[in-house]
Amino acid sequence: MSVNKVILVGRLGRDPETRFTGGGQAVANFSVATDETYKDKNGERQKRTEWHKIVVWGKQAEIAQQYLKKGSLIFIEGRIQSREWQDKEGQKRTSFEIVCSNFRMLGGRSEGAAAGGGMRGGAVGGGGHDDFEGGGDDFGGGGGQPSGGGGGPEISDEDIPF
Repeated sequence: MSVNKVILVGRLGRDPETRFTGGGQAVANFSVATDETYKDKNGERQKRTEWHKIVVWGKQAEIAQQYLKKGSLIFIEGRIQSREWQDKEGQKRTSFEIVCSNFRMLGGRSEGAAAGGGMRGGAVGGGGHDDFEGGGDDFGGGGGQPSGGGGGPEISDEDIPF
């Protein structure tokens, strides 16, 4: 048995960038910062920030583009995926990204509105994940896969609670 599951809570480092595949499926990319504080060997408090590349597919990508903004607080569920390529010098490079299967916008209404979102506790899920309990409704999405099948109900502007 093996498990590849990631849970992150952090802030967006930039607005999502959305592109479309040749088949018309949306894919959004953005970065999320998480931080931790610790005491070094001298007893002084230090802060370390880790940056994560996030990839969101399908309807979730479109919702991310519309509601997520730099600075937004977000809960993300997904899996780690590696990507290999050759750089300009011909060196083999590897990067890691989180393929998001579910995300939830966190923070108060005023924080979301200031960031351009305003969707308090709203969730975007891949096929009805119930793993994380909280306020808001779960919206179905592309399941985090570029399959184009869509795992949940279609949503419209009338379904958004504001």
